[in-house]
Amino acid sequence: MNYLAVGCASLIGWVFLASAVSKLRHFGEFSGSLPALAPVRPGLVRPLAAAVVTAEAAVPVLLLLPRVMPYGFALAGGLLAAFTSAIAAALKHGRRAPCRCFGASGTPLGARHLLRNAILLITVVAGGLARGGAAPTAGLAVAVAGGLLGAILIVAFDDIAYLLARTS
Repeated sequence: MNYLAVGCASLIGWVFLASAVSKLRHFGEFSGSLPALAPVRPGLVRPLAAAVVTAEAAVPVLLLLPRVMPYGFALAGGLLAAFTSAIAAALKHGRRAPCRCFGASGTPLGARHLLRNAILLITVVAGGLARGGAAPTAGLAVAVAGGLLGAILIVAFDDIAYLLARTS
């Protein structure tokens, strides 16, 4: 397992873990936000929300195990593609609902959410394409830590964008 694959798996795994946990903590707000993103029949809102959280929670588990890591990257890529499509469609139709990507945020959807998802999709592709043999343990620890740092920045993306916009 090479450093790039481990670093990308770490970043994506931490992001999806944070997303799933925050959506579970604020499940009512998350499920209530779905109709603003996509046409969802009222009876399907909670099952769809539960399916999203379950799929998001599966990503970090799959990325932990080298044998199934490609499936973790594939699942993450599929989810990100679906999320990006939903955000793009909502923006196209003038729906600027709050982004509930990481729970109870009140930040309205915007182009920065598309940018964030593009960064994550690039990370998924890079991790999925990375090949290589075994790497020293110390280097793997650095790759995992680098992924964690990247995940923290991605999870805090809305807050960082807000702070930068206020200072400019």
